[in-house]
Amino acid sequence: MGGLFSKYPFQADARGLTMFEVSHVYQLTPEPPVMECVNDYIVAAIEQDDLRYFLYFLHHTEPRLNGRVKSFLLREGLDRYDPERFLDYKQNCVLAMLECLKTYDPDKGAEFLTYAHRFIGNALLDCRMKEESGSFSSLDEYKNVRGIAWLYNQSGDRKEAVARYAEQEGCSEETAEQYLAVARFNRSQVPFYATVQDEDAEETGEDVTRDDSWDYTAILWNGIQAKAVQTEFEKLSYREQRLLEERNAVCMTCGRVSPLPRRRTFEDLAVMFEGSSASGAERAYRRAVEKLTVLLVEAGALHAIRLRQKTKTSRKKKIAAAVYEYQADCDGEWGEIQFDFESGTAKIVRLADWDTIVSKMFAERAVKYIRSCDIKHLPKVLLVAF
Repeated sequence: MGGLFSKYPFQADARGLTMFEVSHVYQLTPEPPVMECVNDYIVAAIEQDDLRYFLYFLHHTEPRLNGRVKSFLLREGLDRYDPERFLDYKQNCVLAMLECLKTYDPDKGAEFLTYAHRFIGNALLDCRMKEESGSFSSLDEYKNVRGIAWLYNQSGDRKEAVARYAEQEGCSEETAEQYLAVARFNRSQVPFYATVQDEDAEETGEDVTRDDSWDYTAILWNGIQAKAVQTEFEKLSYREQRLLEERNAVCMTCGRVSPLPRRRTFEDLAVMFEGSSASGAERAYRRAVEKLTVLLVEAGALHAIRLRQKTKTSRKKKIAAAVYEYQADCDGEWGEIQFDFESGTAKIVRLADWDTIVSKMFAERAVKYIRSCDIKHLPKVLLVAF
C-alpha cells in the first residue's frame, strides 16, 4: 500500500493547475470496477485492506466532495475558484476520510459518507482556522469563537450575545466574554493597504486604483512571519513608521489593530508632518509601503511583482489591449505579458527572471491582478505583493 500512496496525489500541489484539474484530481483512467453501490468500495477497502478501493470510492464521490468544498467557501466569503486554496481544502477532507476508515463499522447501518460528514466539516473548519488572522489553541476553541461571533453579529449587543451563548453552551458568562473578546479581536484585523483612489490621483501621478495588494494580518498570523515583519519594520525611518501606523490604524509595538474608520487621512498626516501637503503625505506613505514590501521580499517573508505598462491601444476610448512588463521579487530581467481585453485572453510573451517555467507563478499572479482591474483605469506602475 505504501507504493500506491507514493504514486497517488493525496498531497497534490496545486501550483500551476487549473480549477478543472483540481476538480478532477481523483478521476481514474480506466474506469474503476463497477460495484452495486458506492459504499461497497469502502466495505471492500476495509475487508481486503486495500486502499485502491478507497480511490475507486473517491472517483465516484468527487463531484459531491467538490460541491461541499465550494459551498463552504461560498458561505465563508472566500474565492471558490482559487485552485490552490480549493485543493488544500479538498485534500484536508480526503485525509479526514482516511482517518474515518479506521473506525468505520459498516455493520451499524450508516453509509460511510454519513459517518464521515462531521469529520469532513471539521476538516473544512480546520483549513479556515489556519487562514484566520488570529491564532487558536485548538479547533474546539475556534468553533466556540465562531459560535459567539455569530450570535454577536445577529444581535449587535455584547451583553445579549454573552448571555445567550452562556445559556446555550452551559458555560459561565466570563468564559463567553473571553471567547467574544477573541472573536472581536480576530475580526478587527484589517488589510494593511486599504486606501482608495483620490480625485487628484492623476495630478499626483500615483496609481492607487488598487491599493489592497497584500493583507498585513494574513502575514502576521504566523509567528515566524510576524517576527520578520517586525524586524523589517524597524529598519524604516521614524517618519516612515509613523506614516504606516497612523494611516493603517495599527501599532507595531503592541500589535493593536483599531477599526479602519479611525485611521488618519492624508490631510491629518500632512498636519502631523508640518510643511507637507495631503498629496505629499500620500506619496510619502506609498514610498514607505513600497520600501517595507521590498524589505520583506528580501527577507523571504513574501513575494512581489513589479508591473509597468508598456503600451496600450484604444478604440474610440475603449481599451482593446495592453502590454505589461513584470519583474519577479523586485529583481532580475523583466518579462512581458500581452492582454487582449476584447477576447479576454492574456499571452505570456517572455518570462521574467526567477519565474518558474512550469507554474509561471509570478506571471499568473500578474495576469489575475490586471484582469481584476477596471479597464478604464489600468495602473501604469504597480507593486503587487502576495
